[in-house]
Amino acid sequence: MATSRLSVNVNAVAMLRNRRDLPWPSVTGLAALAMEAGAKGITVHPRPDERHIRKSDVHDLAELIEDRFPNKELCLEGYPSPDFLDLVGAARPDQVLFVPDHPDQTTSDHGWDLSKDTSALEAAILTAKDWAVTVSLFCDPDPAAPAHAARLGAERIEIYTGPYGACHDAPDRAARELDKLVATAEAAGDAGLGVNAGHDLTVENIPPLIDRAPFIREMSIGHGFTADALIYGFAESVARFRRAMGEL
Repeated sequence: MATSRLSVNVNAVAMLRNRRDLPWPSVTGLAALAMEAGAKGITVHPRPDERHIRKSDVHDLAELIEDRFPNKELCLEGYPSPDFLDLVGAARPDQVLFVPDHPDQTTSDHGWDLSKDTSALEAAILTAKDWAVTVSLFCDPDPAAPAHAARLGAERIEIYTGPYGACHDAPDRAARELDKLVATAEAAGDAGLGVNAGHDLTVENIPPLIDRAPFIREMSIGHGFTADALIYGFAESVARFRRAMGEL
């Protein structure tokens, strides 16, 4: 069986739970189901207002993986503020994805502008690497971005695939966006970086991307996965996404 690329983002599970003062649906319970079914690991993006994932969830997930799934991975996404870096230092995830989000954003919708002053970002990268946490930077589909990310000391990039995912009903535009993704992924490889991808990926639009960029090592999927899981269940949705990635 091929090594999984799928990291399941459980933010939506936490958002549903937070509608009531109740412990269900269980973030850790569904994360465990996903990993038991073959997901590579779990991704969460705790925001300062804890509107979905809470700091306590991060610690619970880190403990779950350490105790029950030592071969799986936890990825934390977030803006590299002091509070977020404190959480990274406490939880010690396998990977951190630094994103340029404003706290009020609904979701990550753009990559870093690495042509601007990046001294604070560079300092955060050094801090995370001192903790032996793999560092990834969220980048737009732009072949110039990976070289900047490598210069700052990142080990991976995650390519923002939202514009590609938004073309679900426009195949010609999707083909153009796919070309940008592939060019960026290839530039990352040339820069010596690992390549992740994430945002609005589905079982329908993953195969063309993997066909042209089979070296992508991780896909972080939340909204599309959760929508799929409402129909098929968590375990079967892991299988569906892994089949879309050519792994089953």
